[in-house]
Amino acid sequence: MTEKKPDQRVIWNTRYNHPTPWDQYYAPLSMPGMFFASAGRRGDANLLDFMGRKYSYAQMAAEIVRVAKGLQDMGVRKGDRIGLFLPNVPHYVSAYYGAMAVGATLVNFSPLYTVDELNHQIEDSGTKILFTLSAKALLPTAYQVLQQSSLEHLIVGSITEALPAGKALLYSLFRRNESSAIPDDDRITAFADLVRNDGNYKAPKIRADRDIALLQYTGGTTGTPKGAMCTHQNLTANARQINDIDPFIDEVDRVMGVLPFFHVFANSAVLNRTVQRGGEIVMLPRFDAKQTLAAITRAKITAMPGVPTMYQALLDHPDTDKTDFSSLKVCVSGGAPLSMELKNRFEEKTGAKLVEGYGLTESCGVVSANPYMALNKPGTIGQPVPGTIVKLVDKGDPAKPAPEGQPGELIFSGPQVMQGYWNLPEEDKQVFVDGFLRTGDVATIDEDGYIKIVDRLKDMIAVGGFKVFPSQVEEVLYKHEAVKEALVIGVPDDYRGESPKAYVALYPETMATGDQIMEWLNPQLGKHERVVDVVVRDSLPKTMIGKLDRKALRIEELD
Repeated sequence: MTEKKPDQRVIWNTRYNHPTPWDQYYAPLSMPGMFFASAGRRGDANLLDFMGRKYSYAQMAAEIVRVAKGLQDMGVRKGDRIGLFLPNVPHYVSAYYGAMAVGATLVNFSPLYTVDELNHQIEDSGTKILFTLSAKALLPTAYQVLQQSSLEHLIVGSITEALPAGKALLYSLFRRNESSAIPDDDRITAFADLVRNDGNYKAPKIRADRDIALLQYTGGTTGTPKGAMCTHQNLTANARQINDIDPFIDEVDRVMGVLPFFHVFANSAVLNRTVQRGGEIVMLPRFDAKQTLAAITRAKITAMPGVPTMYQALLDHPDTDKTDFSSLKVCVSGGAPLSMELKNRFEEKTGAKLVEGYGLTESCGVVSANPYMALNKPGTIGQPVPGTIVKLVDKGDPAKPAPEGQPGELIFSGPQVMQGYWNLPEEDKQVFVDGFLRTGDVATIDEDGYIKIVDRLKDMIAVGGFKVFPSQVEEVLYKHEAVKEALVIGVPDDYRGESPKAYVALYPETMATGDQIMEWLNPQLGKHERVVDVVVRDSLPKTMIGKLDRKALRIEELD
């Protein structure tokens, strides 16, 4: 009798055999419950190292309860939306857990957002209060949105109040031009004033598996930003799932925090995972190769989640040769495909393992990863994290399984799956199939359960870990008086994974070169959205019914 081969269209992780079912093993846990449990165990241990200033779990817990009390004194109640328009600074951590402690729903906003982008998501989410910094790159944008939207209040911190004393003095002396004066407005509160209280807040009852902790915006499958609703349990379960694949669980845990916390990858793999573990985050406001290399040596970093662009930048920097990588054990790459060449060069240079994983906003974090120490299969996104089941379904009909031996759309279920899209029940009907979430990615699964993404149903462009929505860039292009038709696609980029490239057709009797349009276009876009080229053509490809055909254009570009 021949042994029946396993069905490679359905797979789950069998490397972890716990005696209880996964839904019981990952028992419901709230975000403040997770934080305060770790603070109780690890009170004197360092949680944050920000530019050399240390914050213990006990110190951060004390600030979190003062944020919670300050918000309640401002009238914040359970279910209110509180926004974070912040880079990686200690204020982010205390505001994040402090708002969740009073039962509020956090909304992440990228510091790269323009006024229009921030305004749109403020209105869509109903955000009531927004945390930001007095930096010129942030405060003027936030204040303009305060003046023209339904946003009620700004809470403004200062970078100097988070720095070590010596660096704070140098910053105030030599970089004061990077700060913006805080307007005299009753709707603005200084962060220092918010936390000037006894921390005696009233903790609401939080239903971890039902209450929404985070609204994380994504482009979805249509290119229109949508708020993924992540419960407390979604976030804490994913933190535990990530910890469960870590073979270094009993060793020193010191994580490089350079991925932006407003991104779901950093939220799950850096912030929540490290808090649940009781480890330390060495945080930089933004990724800078020189500063990151210096921190790896100084703080003896053990792990670094990042995107391929970051690892390439570290290898390219002249300080790499004098960096001490001896403490570094594993780096996890996500957000964009990781090339075999980059993986091999990085591992050879550092001695650390560089593994590729996979997640999306709708998963509230991580779905799969290559093992840290066991067999890695380059070009794959590894195996599902514990408690996660993945399937391949027919690309045209998700109600049917994929044909045996053929690629199919990847769908999955697990405790990390979002509850749905904010105020978009019709979208939910499209993205869920019998309790499984559709990813929009086409994949194969091999005999060992390793998943390989072979195509994308989505049009979004992955630029160095950020998602760029072609429709938003096209919308700006159509404002140019000469542009009649516009399409934007992603093209391969050795450094960023992909870059946006625009194609336009012009109105008759108008004149403009691609370079002229690009010079006009890029200043109106976020840095990650800026196109690398604008090609002027007589016409753009169209479908049989006359719609612009992005797929045909992408095929032309590949050819």
